Amino acid sequence: MSELREKFLNGEVILVDKPFNWTSFQVVNKIRWMIKTTLGIKKIKVGHAGTLDPMASGLLILCTGKMTKQIEQFMGQEKEYVGTFSLGATTPSYDLETEINQYFPIEHIDKKLLENTLTQFTGIIDQQPPVFSALKKEGKRLYEFAREGQEVEVPSRKVTIRNFEITQINFPEIDFKVNCSKGTYIRSLAHDFGKSLNSGAYLSLLRRTRIGKYSIDNAIQIEDFEKLLEK
Repeated sequence: MSELREKFLNGEVILVDKPFNWTSFQVVNKIRWMIKTTLGIKKIKVGHAGTLDPMASGLLILCTGKMTKQIEQFMGQEKEYVGTFSLGATTPSYDLETEINQYFPIEHIDKKLLENTLTQFTGIIDQQPPVFSALKKEGKRLYEFAREGQEVEVPSRKVTIRNFEITQINFPEIDFKVNCSKGTYIRSLAHDFGKSLNSGAYLSLLRRTRIGKYSIDNAIQIEDFEKLLEK
């Protein structure tokens, strides 16, 4: 037990499969609590290397102890996501966190239009972060402004989409896979993609499958991590 305690204090990298409807902060708190209570550690640093939205599941990299100093190096690595866009409608948050606010036609959308539109979203692109995001402006989270009904100007940013492909078409839903740089909002990608189709779209499913060399295949479920500690 003391050997395991030292391992976490000296610094461990934990790959967690974040459940749907959990915030990244809740996962960090839960893992920290498990380590402290099971191993009898009074104080230990635990941090995550890149937020994953509550409506998304998948790979979350956690660092403990001295490894928290190296979190930035994980955050800067390329990310891979799979998920689903729902065509013909939009939501204020660009995902399922808010209700549909507008409907659009999709009769004109075919496979050829989808493939041609994909090319507009590969390489370095300008992207507008969603107003329902944790980015800060004037010391306040953007989603706080949004929930209060306040309009706020969000500057666009350049992001890199290395690969963007449609893996299945089942109208009005399309499944996708994307490889992108740090700071890319897949929700914004869904919204912008819908606009470019002369329609609308929102993100209805998202799963992060890779960060750099780290894969979801090697991630652990939260409940299994607790069992591992107890052993």
